[in-house]
Amino acid sequence: MPEDVLDSLTAHAAAIPDKVAVIDPEGSDVTYAGLEERANRLAHGLRNLGLGPGDRIVWCGPNSLEVLVVLHAARKLGLVAVPLAYRFTPDEMRHVITDSGAVVVLVDADPAARLATIRAELTAVRDVVVFRGEPFDGALAWDDVLACGSAEPLPPVEGGGQMIYTSGTTGKPKGALRTRTDPEQTAALVSTLRLRAGEEVHLTTGPMYHSGPLAWASLTHVLGGTVVLMRSFDAERWLDLVRTYRVTNTFTAPTPLKRIGALPPEVLARADLSSMRSLVANAAPVPYALKQEIVAKLGDGFLFEVYGSTELGVDAVLPPEEQLARPGSCGRAIPTVELRVVGPDGEVLPAGEPGELQVRSSTTFAGYHGRETLGDDDWKSVGDVAHLDADGYLHIRDRGGDLVITGGMNVYPAEVEAVLHAHPDVLDAAVFGLPSEEWGQTVHAAVVPREGRELDLGALDVHVAEHLAGYKRPRSWDVRDALPRTESGKLLKRVLRDEHVSDRGVPG
Repeated sequence: MPEDVLDSLTAHAAAIPDKVAVIDPEGSDVTYAGLEERANRLAHGLRNLGLGPGDRIVWCGPNSLEVLVVLHAARKLGLVAVPLAYRFTPDEMRHVITDSGAVVVLVDADPAARLATIRAELTAVRDVVVFRGEPFDGALAWDDVLACGSAEPLPPVEGGGQMIYTSGTTGKPKGALRTRTDPEQTAALVSTLRLRAGEEVHLTTGPMYHSGPLAWASLTHVLGGTVVLMRSFDAERWLDLVRTYRVTNTFTAPTPLKRIGALPPEVLARADLSSMRSLVANAAPVPYALKQEIVAKLGDGFLFEVYGSTELGVDAVLPPEEQLARPGSCGRAIPTVELRVVGPDGEVLPAGEPGELQVRSSTTFAGYHGRETLGDDDWKSVGDVAHLDADGYLHIRDRGGDLVITGGMNVYPAEVEAVLHAHPDVLDAAVFGLPSEEWGQTVHAAVVPREGRELDLGALDVHVAEHLAGYKRPRSWDVRDALPRTESGKLLKRVLRDEHVSDRGVPG
């Protein structure tokens, strides 16, 4: 990085020092000048602990001012920041911390007690810093680390980035290393999502350890906007925060949207989303029925769907005016991004034919930690099955590992789930394959009823039969209070499959 290029936070602190950078409804507001001082003190404090460019740190905790300070400080020092899901068990924590090669862990007091139980096993970790509470024995206090640091900004450095562990929906989490930035692609995304420099108010709907909420909060600060912190999601509270702080943008998985749409009519009547310009839905397929519900109950003109992933970044966007006009699509490639669909032999497939989706852009991940490094110009994939229509719109059929092959026929669970979501009594649904000696696999559906509704599985089967071919219909069902999801909203179908195979044996 050239020496005359200021860190973005440092530049904003000089230009708009008194503008509010962070609103914590449970605490106090912090200006850009205040955020800059905290980030500088932490960066110097971490350097005093022996950290330098390229070193890896793990941070863990619900959304908070301290998390934002860690992210800014890590960038200033050229560190690789590794988010750790704060609801992980000690065993899951151990895997990420050990696998990442982190030498310092910064942890919220809430999950710190779990971390303390494995501290002795983390031999590569030199120091643990606890924030928002008292440190456990042997750990350092956040305030003490900051007190040892200077308020002066560090010289700009090269290197650093994020290493975000995948959700583990198909196996053990892997660290996706993201080190590339491209101002041209960032500008294209900002323009496509209709964001405005200096005017954005972002609400952290999802946990920032997930790549989407992390990227949107960070982007808001790059644009000189304000981040409103929501420590954990609550649907009614979300509506209150949007109205109170005139929120202009957010990023969310479909599950929170479902919970908002399911609020009682008298609560929804108090909603005011007139300030919202860019409500981005991602992290899992957004059912068409959910889009219809959100438009009907919350308003039109601000709902975006994007296709992206931890590994590949944001690649396609469907704008508000096309949400209901393009059923099943998540948009077209943003400028600077290329999409293609290939067959088993790598041949590019024609429009409408499903295959493996591949992406090429300047900001895709450099590879998984401990595995082969991928080149800047490589076509990359996370195994999603998709097709591009004649107009270049992307349609995700399913994750490659979720495809169900029953009696030699391919069934894409997302297609069946979309039909289930369209039923008025269904709040959530997961469709997956169970092993079968006769058919290879059979289609199974787990469904969650809306509050106050009872599901008639016979009627639900008739509903599916009206919309899908017979081989796509579920052959078995179960009704649940909730589905296992990561906090970022991704379905843990592996957990559901394992439950059925272990509890019921192999169905015939």
